[in-house]
Parts: sequence; structure tokens; C-alpha cells
Amino acid sequence: MEDAEKKDLQNTVLKKLEEVETIENSESLETEFNIDHDKLESILKSLVVDFYIELQPIKRQEIRLTEEGQECAEKGTPEFRIFNLLEPGVETEKVDFHNTHGIEITKQIISKLKLNKWANLGKSSVTRLEGVEAVDSDRAILEEMLADPTPTKYDNKKVKELKNRKLIKFASITSYTITKGVDFAPEVVEREAELTIDLLRNDEYKNKIFKKFNVLAKGIEIDGGHLHPLLKVRTLVRDIFFEMGFEEMETGQYVESSFWNFDALFQPQQHPARDAHDTFFIDEPKYTKEVPADYMERVKNTHEKGGYGSIGYDYDWSEDEAKKNILRTHTTGVSSKVLYKLGQQEKFEPKKYFSIDRVFRNETLDATHLAEFHQVEGVVADYNIGLSNLIEMFKVFFKKIGIDKLKFKPAYNPYTEPSLEIFGYHPKLGKYVEIGNSGVFRPEMLRPMGLPENVNVLGWGLGLERPTMIYYGIDNIRELFGHQADMKKTKSNSVCYMSTKDK
Repeated sequence: MEDAEKKDLQNTVLKKLEEVETIENSESLETEFNIDHDKLESILKSLVVDFYIELQPIKRQEIRLTEEGQECAEKGTPEFRIFNLLEPGVETEKVDFHNTHGIEITKQIISKLKLNKWANLGKSSVTRLEGVEAVDSDRAILEEMLADPTPTKYDNKKVKELKNRKLIKFASITSYTITKGVDFAPEVVEREAELTIDLLRNDEYKNKIFKKFNVLAKGIEIDGGHLHPLLKVRTLVRDIFFEMGFEEMETGQYVESSFWNFDALFQPQQHPARDAHDTFFIDEPKYTKEVPADYMERVKNTHEKGGYGSIGYDYDWSEDEAKKNILRTHTTGVSSKVLYKLGQQEKFEPKKYFSIDRVFRNETLDATHLAEFHQVEGVVADYNIGLSNLIEMFKVFFKKIGIDKLKFKPAYNPYTEPSLEIFGYHPKLGKYVEIGNSGVFRPEMLRPMGLPENVNVLGWGLGLERPTMIYYGIDNIRELFGHQADMKKTKSNSVCYMSTKDK
């Protein structure tokens, strides 16, 4: 719509409103000034924005003829046309009739022919009854509906029948009662949208009329990014770790050497987890070059011969195997680097570390497993701590996350002893699901790092996805993370809030 046309239509509405004070129904303007409904609605809403007028909606339903209904109103219903095309008393094959006249005799038409007693029908033929005069009452009703589309004017049963036959449909129509607004004027006046420096400098603003701000108007919907549920929960988990006095580890390195990921953790080189069925190996570069030589020698001796109360694994340890690059299978490889640096300090200081980042495993995908996921890792290094400290820390940590119901199960890990699997109750699944693994790191892992004899390290890891699933009530991990995730849910999901205070 051109600006000049828009302004003329706006002034037409305003002048009419000045004459009558209230326009009871905007449809009268459509008739009086021959204005299209959609165009008039656009004009009215533009006047509302500047407070010239106020609108009260009037909603009603109207009958609209479908394309098939329009055809019936023009040519007659299919059953009436078939009746007129048939010869009285002559049996006609349905297939021949369709081929000749192009009208298919459907079950619905057969039903109408029987109901109206216009024809006899066999399995494959139809015969018009002799001496019968047909009246196309449905066509007459459709023609009436074109002239007056008010549903209440017609028999409910007939309206329902025509709708089921898809000859008519309902349309919602909105018109308006129009009254004067707080800034009503008989014609549109140009208004300034904002107070500029030039208007202030020359005092021109005193002679200007400014637009009012409509604080109730809805703003434009923002199409920017939205935080994924995993990121919301990650932020809350980080805050909980910080509140508990943990320091965050640097985790930006997805590619890791087998040495830090496995060997430094006292995991034997023939362990099934190091097989290609469980681990993604890197082709190029295939090997790492950065491993402390003296530390690697101590790790080798521990694997082959043992030490610190252990007999080791009694096999020939391979440096080439240790230097193979992989996509890290857990963030415990990050922890092993941090603990090694802690062991190189002249004087040991108790520390608490955590990390949250992505890890990769060659898993079979199902409702609770993905090939890449996020792991939350916590490590506590201190003098003379053990399993009881670990369990108590879990109770505090998971309560802050919002998981009150916990179960523990003894487990085996090459680098922790004792070891525990952690299970949390999933209310939607109605059962406990594994949410993490934990234990006290073995001396065979810690002593080669240089950590003192009476220093123990507690460690645990859990997937970020499963606590998120519990919190948001998601029962399939693929709906949370991956190509099956619904981006609309990412936009509409509630803010994640977990209490960080003990209840």
C-alpha cells in the first residue's frame, strides 16, 4: 500500500469517527467505502499504534464454501448430475459411466442416491428409477450460504453433513468496534519518533508532536541464539563446584595421547577399553612427542614390575602404544596431567579440581548412550582421606544438583581402589540410572607422579547429559543432544535452577 493511499484511508476512518463518535462494527466501513477487510484491518491497527483510536474485537464464525462446494453451487451436486445423466430404467455400468462422463460413483454418492431414492444400485451398475423427479436441495443450500454465511441460519445437522462432505468449512472473522483514542484527531498528523540533538539545539521540539510509547505493545521476537539445556545445567554445576572450593582444570584439548589417557592411570595396555571398538584412534598425527621421559620410565616400571605394594601387570610395556593419539575417552586424562604437576611441587598443598567438557567413545547408540558426551570430573587431593569422605562429598554435591535419591554399587576400575558406581533416581523412567563412576586413586598411579605417601586422591566422573535428562524429564538422550534434538525445545525450555544451599 502506498503511503499516500494509506494516509487517505486513515483520514477517511478518522473523519467518519468524528461524525458518529462510535463505529459499532468496522464492517460498515468496508461496505460504505468499498475497502477490503485485510486492508482496513491494517489501517485500523496503524491508527491504534499512535493512539488515534481504540478497538474492541468482535469475533464470529462464517461458512465458506470449499473448492468442491463452489463447484456444487455452480453445477449441482455429483449425485444430482449423475441422476440427470442416467437414462430412466436403463442399467448402466459404473465403469462405463465414469469413462463417458468423468464422474466417479463413490460410496458417498451411492449413499446419497439410495437415501434420495433416485436409483437402484448393483455391485457394478446403477439404474435410474422411472417416474422420479429429483430436486437438488443441497445445491440450493450452498447457494444460500454464499449469500448469507451465518452458521446459525441453517439446520445444524445439514451444516455438519456438508462439512463432513468437505463442501463447506468454517472461517473465523474478526471485526471491531471503533472508539476515539486519547490522541484522537480528525486527520493524521506527522509525529516525531524520537527527540534528536538537532531538535533540542534549535528548540524545534517545542513545535513538534511526538509519538507516544506503547509500553503494552509486544516487541519483535528475538531470533538470536538460546542456551541449550546442557549449557544451562553446565553453568549451574560449575557454580556448585566453585561454591565447594574447587578450581577448574583446562580441558580444551580433545586429542590426547594414550599415555595420559590410559597409562598414567595404571590402565594396562591390553585393557579392552583401549581397543578400537571402544576408542577412536587418530591416523595423523598418529603419535605424540610430548611425554616427560623420567615420568614415563617410572610408569613403565610400575606397569611391568609393580611397586608401592603392587606386583604390576607383568608384561612388556610398549612406548609406541603409549604414544598413540586418540580422542580422549574421559577427562581423567586431564586430571592425570594436573596431578602430575601437583606432584612436581616442592611442598604439597591439598587441592580440589574439577572439569566439564566433551569426551568420545565408540559406543553403540541407544536411548542412554552417545558416541560423544560431556563428562563432569571432580578430583580431591589431600592427606589421609578415603571412601567415607568420597561418599559424604557425593551426598552434598548431588543434593545441590537436585538429585536426592542415590545408590552406590561396588565396581572395578584399573586406577581406583575401592571403586563405586553412582546411581540416581530418574522420576520419569521410574528407576535408578547410572550417573557416574568414582573411587580412590591407586598408589600405582599417584606415587610415580611424585605425590607423598600419605596423600590420597578422590576422583569421580559423571555424564552431564544424564543429570540434565533427570532435571528436564527427558527419557531419550538423542532428544537432548545430537541431530534428533528439537531446537524449539531449546528455545522454550525453562531456566535451570538448582538450589545451591543444603535443604
